[in-house]
Amino acid sequence: MDQPGRVERSSLGWLVLIAAVVGGSAAAFAYTAGWLTPGRLTPDRMIAALTPPSGPPLGHRRNHAKGICFTGMFEANGNGVELSRAKVFVQGRYPVLGRFNLGTADPNAVDATVRVRGMGLQISAADGEEWRMAMINPPFFAVSTPDAFHDLLVAAGKKDPEAMKTFISANPEFAAFAAWAKAAPWTGSYAEDSYNSLNSFVFTNAKGDEHTVRWSLVPTAEPTAITQAELEKRGPDFLEQEITTRVKSAPQRWTMVTTVAEPGDPTADPSKAWPESRRKVQVGTLVVQRIEPERDGPCRDINFDPTVLPQGVRVSDDPFPAARSSVYRKSYDLRAAEASDYPRTEVAKP
Repeated sequence: MDQPGRVERSSLGWLVLIAAVVGGSAAAFAYTAGWLTPGRLTPDRMIAALTPPSGPPLGHRRNHAKGICFTGMFEANGNGVELSRAKVFVQGRYPVLGRFNLGTADPNAVDATVRVRGMGLQISAADGEEWRMAMINPPFFAVSTPDAFHDLLVAAGKKDPEAMKTFISANPEFAAFAAWAKAAPWTGSYAEDSYNSLNSFVFTNAKGDEHTVRWSLVPTAEPTAITQAELEKRGPDFLEQEITTRVKSAPQRWTMVTTVAEPGDPTADPSKAWPESRRKVQVGTLVVQRIEPERDGPCRDINFDPTVLPQGVRVSDDPFPAARSSVYRKSYDLRAAEASDYPRTEVAKP
């Protein structure tokens, strides 16, 4: 599963693009629901489709296998109570546990070979209520349905180049994601990326008013574009090294921006972005205060299931969160049973 330290530029183009999509969007969202009818998608089938030819990453997440833990606080500014009665929107500070990650099934992947980056996040209220989420940096998802995502994995795994052409013909929404993967700038730090929920959820406030929303975490750090070649020169694990050094120097911040849908907006299709004119509410700030390696870190055993929601937040008609939940649970069970393949080092923490 180890990848070479140097990117073969001659192999770029569609092969790298497909790897980015499969490793990135797949890793960002492992989608298949156990509730789907027998004979169709199941968690086992999706995990099989996500598994690389060299075999599963034993002891690791079946997706987003490369990552690093962080802890910090969510500083709610109080604006969120207009939209939701969730306790973590009441003005105050709430502990967070999270994980920066790369969209790949390879825990030893070279950073410059992975197009999509992600963040898993858990915000906890004083009474123990939790809100878990899984976000990625693309502004929209690659396909519109869990079935289409499975078809993408299958097509990308075939040696026949016609398989991808057939898939793209049947799923034209993929073109927008492919264009993003090819043209969007790279950054040299997890701290300079935005992370987007993509899936829509329903917020309910204390009055019972409901709003369908998506949210993003927008960095305070100024994004600086670099080339993929420049990222390659910085080393295979540069992103983890850089965020560790950066956070030791100063806490890093992201503004949580909630976007409110209007009637007619596509709430069940994460491949379609909502118009920029939609109302946005800044509800607080994520402050990352400490970075720890995953092997012995606090995020290692957390399942960032996006259906673990506080009161005042529920799933919408978007089918992906339930699908992701089913596969995440299966992936968690597998890696828990394989703990000996990814043993803790039990190194004393400073």
